[in-house]
Amino acid sequence: MTTTPFKGGFTPVVEEITAFDLQVTGRIPAELNGRYLRNGPNPLSLDDPSASHLFIGEGMVHGVRLRDGRAEWYRNRWVRNAHVAKRLGEQSRPGPVHGGMDFAANTHVIGLAGRTFATVEAGALPYELGYELDTIGPCDFDGGLPGGYAAHTHADPATGELHAMAYFYGWDHHQHIVIDPKGTVTQIRDIPIADAPMLHDFALTERYVVIYDLPVTFSMAHAEKGAQLPYAWNDAHGARVGLMSRETGDVRWVEVDPCWVFHTLNAYDDGDQVVVDVVSYPKRFVDARLDLGGAPTLDRWRIDPGSGKVARTRLDDRAQEFPRMDERRTGRPYRYGYTSATRDLNDILPAEGTELEDLPDEAFDNTLIKHDLERGTQESRQFGRGAYVGEPVFVASGDAEDDGYLITYVNNPARGAADLVILSARDFTGEPVATVHLPARVPLGFHGSWIAD
Repeated sequence: MTTTPFKGGFTPVVEEITAFDLQVTGRIPAELNGRYLRNGPNPLSLDDPSASHLFIGEGMVHGVRLRDGRAEWYRNRWVRNAHVAKRLGEQSRPGPVHGGMDFAANTHVIGLAGRTFATVEAGALPYELGYELDTIGPCDFDGGLPGGYAAHTHADPATGELHAMAYFYGWDHHQHIVIDPKGTVTQIRDIPIADAPMLHDFALTERYVVIYDLPVTFSMAHAEKGAQLPYAWNDAHGARVGLMSRETGDVRWVEVDPCWVFHTLNAYDDGDQVVVDVVSYPKRFVDARLDLGGAPTLDRWRIDPGSGKVARTRLDDRAQEFPRMDERRTGRPYRYGYTSATRDLNDILPAEGTELEDLPDEAFDNTLIKHDLERGTQESRQFGRGAYVGEPVFVASGDAEDDGYLITYVNNPARGAADLVILSARDFTGEPVATVHLPARVPLGFHGSWIAD
């Protein structure tokens, strides 16, 4: 049997479920018409090589459809790349493949131009899904993508353009990709970068695309040893942040203290300076392992392109991840952010190749955090013991920044299943607005979206 980190909250589910007319406690807001979807790795079998690393399990999308105050359905579906389709006894879906990487995208799920896409980084293409989460096939946007795509995208709220930064171990550059609201690729820019560094996320302001060039790079030594994810901390690479002009494509590089960033909360222009709020680790992927490098904190980088200096401020020193905000403020000054607290990730992300103990549910925190960045304060919203909680997604209701809802999956240990919890962003610590009781457990995963009808 393959040594696996897919235990505890990450234990995969083994079947696809369709359930209708879900039980609800509270009242689902009538304006929530659409789907909450979330992607994450869910290996077909714990005996498979894909079960040896959290980042390479086959993607499974979990979704709840809300309409007119009702929870109409819950579905969970594997993303059908050719391998998954074959294992499930189905025909493979036609479509392009980049670099021989036909991967069941497992990291994010987004809506664009009335379509739904499961996304992943490092050279693979996104997979298009139908409204009810059936797999349509891999997508290169009618030939618009010259390579793969990215896990994370950021939409400019003024133009509707979707920005992404793609990378691939075989490239000597990163690739900035812009897709218009109709789903057409309108711009490709290559940014030369040495050592093929990993780039999970980036940031967007009104003037700049903010690029993280940090010391986690492709490692041939670990690839030759058979590492499932051959990226490792590289002291020789250094750390810098690039401010790429959205108008000209010119890049101004500024050195930053070595660290690792998976996720951006938000960024914006402040006069001649640029403010970037990130979840930052002291190190990550030390010796290509996920369990070394220290806990993540919420930090602010104030970048001065003129002086080439970066001032770093700690916004919250608690371990936390999966930052989200009101995406109508993407690239603009904002006040509120939301994160999912975690205990030290060293306890929950075991090293590749080590003997693993069963991971207790208590290793996962049960707390969401709301950050008031104007006042420098935080509120915490705790769920019950063992109720590990995922990424909080903000859904706007009114014009004000915190006038809306936070939606997330929360494990309910009493039922042995998950709930879709809807919180008021304003009454963050109060009782949930609504709790949708799902018929099955939803494993811990990665990222998701509210996709309005």
